[in-house]
Amino acid sequence: MLHEIDGGIEWRGGHQVVRVEPWGADSVRVRAGLSRLRSDIPGALGDRPASEAKIRIDDDSGAPTARLVNGEITAEVGDDGMLRFVRTATGAELLAERRAHFWWPGPRVFSSTGNGYYRIEQRFAAYAGERVFGLGQHTHGLLDQKGAVIDLVQRNAEVTIPFLFSSRGYGLLWNSPAVGRVELAGNGTRWVADSARQIDYWVTTGPDPAAVLDHYSAATGRAPMLPEWASGFWQSKLRYKTQEELLEVAREYKRRGLPLSVIVSDFFHWTHLGDWRFDPAEWPDPAAMVRELREMGTELMVSVWPSVSPLSENYDEMLRQGLLVATEQGPPVHADWADKGVAAKVQVSFYDATNPRARAYVWDKARRNYLDLGVRVWWLDACEPEIKPGHQENLRYHAGPGAEVGNIYPAEHARGFYEGMREAGETDVITLCRSAWAGSQRYGAALWSGDIAATFASLRAQIRAGLNVAMSGIPWWTTDIGGFHGGDQESPEYRELLVRWFQYGVFCPLLRLHGFREPFVDELHPQMSGGPNEVWSYGEEVYGHLRELLFLRERLRPYVMEQMRAAHERGLPPMRPLFVDFPDDDRAWAVEDAFLFGPDVLVAPVTEYGAREREVYLPAGARWRDPWTGEVHAGGAVIRLAAPLERAPVLVREGADVPIAGSAPKSAR
Repeated sequence: MLHEIDGGIEWRGGHQVVRVEPWGADSVRVRAGLSRLRSDIPGALGDRPASEAKIRIDDDSGAPTARLVNGEITAEVGDDGMLRFVRTATGAELLAERRAHFWWPGPRVFSSTGNGYYRIEQRFAAYAGERVFGLGQHTHGLLDQKGAVIDLVQRNAEVTIPFLFSSRGYGLLWNSPAVGRVELAGNGTRWVADSARQIDYWVTTGPDPAAVLDHYSAATGRAPMLPEWASGFWQSKLRYKTQEELLEVAREYKRRGLPLSVIVSDFFHWTHLGDWRFDPAEWPDPAAMVRELREMGTELMVSVWPSVSPLSENYDEMLRQGLLVATEQGPPVHADWADKGVAAKVQVSFYDATNPRARAYVWDKARRNYLDLGVRVWWLDACEPEIKPGHQENLRYHAGPGAEVGNIYPAEHARGFYEGMREAGETDVITLCRSAWAGSQRYGAALWSGDIAATFASLRAQIRAGLNVAMSGIPWWTTDIGGFHGGDQESPEYRELLVRWFQYGVFCPLLRLHGFREPFVDELHPQMSGGPNEVWSYGEEVYGHLRELLFLRERLRPYVMEQMRAAHERGLPPMRPLFVDFPDDDRAWAVEDAFLFGPDVLVAPVTEYGAREREVYLPAGARWRDPWTGEVHAGGAVIRLAAPLERAPVLVREGADVPIAGSAPKSAR
C-alpha cells in the first residue's frame, strides 16, 4: 500500500514499512523496518531540511506507483515496495534496488538474531563500468573499490565512513553505525548490518562530483574553517619524554630559523592512563611550556586517549557513575595495555563517548588539566576505540548495543571536545583522530592514516587511502610522514623514502612528521619510545631537502587556506582525485597515483626507490606547467616528468599563480 505522509511516501507490505523523504538538495532519505520506524538510532543526518519536493501517487491501475521529485533526483516506488532512483531531467537510472531472488526475498532482508534485532541486508543493482570511491580509509591499496568487500568496522588504520561516490553520478550514505560490510560485487551491491533494527540510507546526485560532495557535506555537517596556524608544519615523534626534551626540540627549530606550527606531547606524558593530566615529575610547568612555545609561534598538541586504567584516579568514580562502556558478559574491560610505572600490561576500559555525561566528565578533566594551562590542540588517539579483542557485540553503549552503534564512537568522541571547546569560548577547534565516521568533519576532526608501515609500498597505499577519505567527506587528512612502524635512520633507502614521503606530505591538507623510529630507547617499556625524528635527524643531505620542503609549504599556506575555505563552504576537499575537477575526461577516472591539490596543482608522488622520473597523465581541458623548468604541456596526454630527489614532482595549471619554485631563506640553517 502506498500513501503520502509528512511530505514523503510510505509503503507498507506485510510487516515491512518503507518511507521515502526529500532530504536536502537533490537528495532523498529511505528508512525501512518491520512494523514501525524508529527515531532512537543514532546516525549522521541532521534535521530534515525544508523542501519543495513534488509527490505523485498513481493508483488508477492495478499496480499503483509513486514518484517523489526533489530537484535533480526522482525516487520511484513500485507497488511491491521496490525503489528506483533516476535523474529528473533525463529519466536515466542512477541506482535501483534489486531482489535477492526472483520469488523471495526482496531487496531488503531481515533475519532475526533475537530480541527484536536482525541481520539486515539491502541490495542494489550492479552496473557495467561503474567505479566506486569513498567508504573511508583502508589499507587495501585501491582507489576504485568496485569488486571489493569492505568491512564496516573501526580498526587502527581501517576507518569506516559508509559513504560512497559512484561514477554513475550518485552518492549513497549508509546511515547506520552498525558493524557489518558492503559487498561491491559484479552481480550486485549488498550492504549488511550484522545486528540492527532498521535500514536507513540517503541518496544524492548532482551535475558533477563536486556537487555530490557539496550535498553530502550539507547533509552531514560542514567542516569548520581550519585555523590558519594549523596549515603549517607539525613536528611529532613517539615520544618526547619530558618537558625539557620537547622544548629543546622547539628551540632548535627556532635557532635554525625553521617554521614550526605545532609540536606534540604524545602518550605516556600522563601519570596513569585515564588521568588526563601531565606527570609533574616529567612536565613540571606545562603552562610555562605553552607560553614559551606560543612566543615562538608554536602550538602544543597533547595526546588524549579514551581508555582508563584501573590505576587511574578517575577509574572508580567513572565505574560508579556508569561512564565506562559496559559489556554484555564479564567486567567492563576492553583491552590490555601498558601503563605508567608498571612493567606488566593492565586491563583497561574505555569511557562511553556516546553518553553525554561521560563526554562532559572527560572534557572537564581536559579543560582543567590542559585547556586552562593554554593547550588547545587535541590528539584523540586510539579512538576506534582500540578494543582487544575486537568484539563489538559484547559491548553495550549508552546509545545502544555495540553491534548496532559501535562505529559512531570516534565521531562522538570528537564531538565531546568540539562542544567543550566551543562552550569554553574557543573558536579554533581541531582534533587529530585515528578514526572517524560520517559527520566527523563537522566536529573539527582531522583524520590521520594510523599506524602504518615505513615502506615505499605503504606510501603508495596512502595515496589511494587519502583520496578515498576525501571522497568520504573528510577534508582534513594526513599521514605519519615516513610511516609509523620503524624506519632505520642509517638506511639509504629509508632516508630516500623520508624525502619522497615529505614531498607528498607538503601537498596533504595537514603536514605532519611522526613515527616510531629505530632504535627504541625506553628501558621499562621498549615499545613506548623511539629514536629522534626531527628534520635534521637523518643526515645533512636529507636535512637540506626537508628544509627546502618546509619553506615550500610556507609559501603555499595562503593557497592552502583558500582550499580550506572551499572545504568549509562547499565540502570540496583540498586533496582530491583528478576526476573531481575533470569529470568529462574518461582517463582521469582511472588515475590512482596522482591527485589535485586544489584546482591548480597536480601532484605526482614518487613511490619507487631510486626512481628519478615517472609517467604522469595530464587531464584534458587544461595546460600544465612544470614550475621547476617552465615547460608547458598540453592536457589529455601522458608525459615523463623528471623527478630528481631535490624536486617535488608537481605541475601547475597554466595561468595559475602558485608559488612552488623558490628556496629557503638564507637565515634558515
